[in-house]
Amino acid sequence: MKTSRIAKITLNVGAGKEQGILDKGMKLLKNITGISPIKTITQKRIPGWGIRPGLPVGCKITLRKEKVKPLLIRLLSAKDGNLNNKCFDDNGNVAFGIPEYIDITDAKYDPEIGIMGLEVCVTLERAGFRIKKRRIRKGKIHKNHRISKKEAIEFMKKEFNTNVGE
Repeated sequence: MKTSRIAKITLNVGAGKEQGILDKGMKLLKNITGISPIKTITQKRIPGWGIRPGLPVGCKITLRKEKVKPLLIRLLSAKDGNLNNKCFDDNGNVAFGIPEYIDITDAKYDPEIGIMGLEVCVTLERAGFRIKKRRIRKGKIHKNHRISKKEAIEFMKKEFNTNVGE
């Protein structure tokens, strides 16, 4: 019950109010994964940034199960297998950015996209985490069963040979 596993990977490209960047981001995520991304829509109004509710400001893809591990290996190759200690949070999540998509293994430069980056979020879980999501008799996960920052670092070191530094 204490073994960790990857629940999902979320790839995200933020575009702001620029629709041209959003279209490039959608094409980028489609090229990397082969799956069509969805647009993220704003909920708040921020007049200083020119953002209003209902405006698409980014795109994302969520991958689960058998598609996760090969993609994560490719994405970690863009970081040369090195992650910062700040990439890990206290709930078993890992998040890192890739400044240029051409660093990813098997990703070729596309002149229509140009140079663009993306954010990768990896969510870890253990057996029994379903109790917080199920519909009937939802429950809380006890603090002893949660994934700590130290355990997430050990998982990434063991499974993907990553180096975690300061």
